[in-house]
Amino acid sequence: MSDAELPIDTDVKTVAAMLSNGDDFLLLDVREQDEYDIAKIQGSMLMPMTGIRDQVGELDEHRDRLIIVHCHHGGRSLRVTQFLREAGFAKCQNMAGGIDQWSQQIDGDIARY
Repeated sequence: MSDAELPIDTDVKTVAAMLSNGDDFLLLDVREQDEYDIAKIQGSMLMPMTGIRDQVGELDEHRDRLIIVHCHHGGRSLRVTQFLREAGFAKCQNMAGGIDQWSQQIDGDIARY
């Protein structure tokens, strides 16, 4: 599948399998620090959506990697995914359902809020 055919959304089960397999990708959490402090997926990188435009340069080293973006339910992460794709990060996907769905389907030990 070429980058142009990469669906904008992926699901929590696919991301969990990728983590389990040790696939090379960046899991980008775009929630706020207080949300991250409540619940986080091990190995994720926090970059709140509110500062993404100022911090996007910090992602340059990941430009050619797959980036999976997530938030609480999937709304903010979808907007960030669209922004990153427009900024030239072609291998970028939104984790639909966010960490809330992750908690329900993958890891029940992660707090819901």
